[in-house]
Amino acid sequence: MNFSVVATALKTGCALGLLALLTACSSGPEKRSPAELGPDPALLGIKQAWTVKIPPVEFPVDIKVNGSTVEMASSDGSLLALNAVTGAEIWRTNIKAQIAAGPGSDGRTSAVITRDNELVALELGQEIWRQKLNAQSFTAPLVAGARVFVVTADRTVSAFDGKSGRKLWSQQRPADSLVLRQPGVLLAVGDTLVVGLSGRLVGLNPGNGVIRWEAAIASPRGANEIERLVDLVSHVGRVGTVVCARAYQAAVGCVDAGRGSLLWTKTASGAAGVDADNQLVFGAEGDGKVFALRAANGDTAWESDKLKYRKLLAPVVLGRSVAVADESGWVHLLSREDGALLKRLSTDGSSPAAAPILAAGTLIVVTRKGAVFGFRPE
Repeated sequence: MNFSVVATALKTGCALGLLALLTACSSGPEKRSPAELGPDPALLGIKQAWTVKIPPVEFPVDIKVNGSTVEMASSDGSLLALNAVTGAEIWRTNIKAQIAAGPGSDGRTSAVITRDNELVALELGQEIWRQKLNAQSFTAPLVAGARVFVVTADRTVSAFDGKSGRKLWSQQRPADSLVLRQPGVLLAVGDTLVVGLSGRLVGLNPGNGVIRWEAAIASPRGANEIERLVDLVSHVGRVGTVVCARAYQAAVGCVDAGRGSLLWTKTASGAAGVDADNQLVFGAEGDGKVFALRAANGDTAWESDKLKYRKLLAPVVLGRSVAVADESGWVHLLSREDGALLKRLSTDGSSPAAAPILAAGTLIVVTRKGAVFGFRPE
């Protein structure tokens, strides 16, 4: 797949003019045949427990987990909340606008961003306000502490009152000439708002937007703007205050967000996010190689090329296994200890719209065709 660069006007009060957006596709050699899939070893007892249909998903949807409730969105404006254990629908609505990013949710208030750059907030599925943003956003809003936080493609972080939609503050960093048209990093760690800005994790005071610390996972390098692009991508691994993230095509690293200190960083050449537990950090490179790094220092614990050239999404830790989905709709469960294949799950054959997530003991996969699958241990 080729990279496509799109020139897009981002209208801001500072009149930024044109900013190029790079759409990240799977990296690695083109026209390589993916590794052949052998028989399913069926070493884990896990099977499909339920399935739900939603409209097709054209953007990298975020699947938001709050206890046993999961929320997701479709391109046509549909939002849905499900019980992760049973697949039962809790609520469903449509905001009458195409969605570009989201949802974010705290379990009561949900928020999405439309293709018209509107931030839309809902309470238990009922819309409560809309606010126009000054630029595009591809990252799901964060809803926390009765506020809605947004990061836009012009490197602006903003906070809105969760009840009224009133803007509380904005913090803008100098915009790069290229940014990824792909979800980035935005999460809360204790009383700190943690956001990915270029190749850095930045800790902000959520009350006023003042920067508390910065930690560089990767620094821009290279002969041209594409080679210098090091945006942090969504799906991070978090254990306590430690956040591990990937810088696009550059590195994987871990930061102690409680102290704002970089623990380690290691060169890596993928575009999908990572997951972690208290011992290992898991990821997949652009060529389909799956790896585990030691959380303490970034040393390699194991690597597997069994899924080479299969165009993998971010992994998720699932007990003694690691689940990783490929572009053909297969979900592969690898051993957490050595990367050996334990089980393979099928979906509807279309590309996943998001990396698999774990909610209330259920592995959930959403496809581009709008099929939602819940897999549970037997």
